[in-house]
Amino acid sequence: MNRTLNVVRMQFVNRQTYLWVPLIVLGGSLVLSILVWALIPYDGPKYGGGAQAPFWYFGVVGVQALTLTFPFSQAMSVTRREYYLGTLLTAGLTSAILTAIFLVGAGIERATGGWGVNGYFFLLDWVWGAGVLGAALFYFAIAMLFFAAGFLGATVYKRYGMVGVTVGLIGLGLVLVALLWSIGRADAWASFFGWFADLGPAGLGALLAALAAAAAVVAFPLLRRATP
Repeated sequence: MNRTLNVVRMQFVNRQTYLWVPLIVLGGSLVLSILVWALIPYDGPKYGGGAQAPFWYFGVVGVQALTLTFPFSQAMSVTRREYYLGTLLTAGLTSAILTAIFLVGAGIERATGGWGVNGYFFLLDWVWGAGVLGAALFYFAIAMLFFAAGFLGATVYKRYGMVGVTVGLIGLGLVLVALLWSIGRADAWASFFGWFADLGPAGLGALLAALAAAAAVVAFPLLRRATP
């Protein structure tokens, strides 16, 4: 366990990747959103997609978590299992910090009437429909999913190179197309969208968490055979 925690400390040595850049992306997106809302001559609630920015960056964090520190960890005789668990724990801690920022930000927006311009970056009605815990699960799960996807992609690259990444993406595309074809063939689009809508933010958060866990599980056997 101590060696796993040492991996967490090793990952956080690179604060730029895990803390400062995500905070800069989040803060920059928020400031730009507020400025744009202030320019819009509309008194009703205003929303935007800027809150997505830090989550997309978490995919980059997942890639860098492997490529920047994996070779160093092997030189320090850390086992791959310890590295894997320590890196996932680091991602969980970082995702929890981002989730806390979103919860606090929503409280500020509620108290200030949307930063004084009726603009809402964190306080999205649909996400908060399931309450604080539902919103927290949703934000945490989506951050972990982006991280796990980036980490899995980097692991495939380390194990099979660019050819493996390309074949993997094409295979994923084929699976998605087959899924869409199956839904259309069964004339089940109405049922599919109804099921998706019924999930709500908490249910969708649980689904995203399951996908993140699946990506992490697939990554481990690949990491065991990856070249540092």
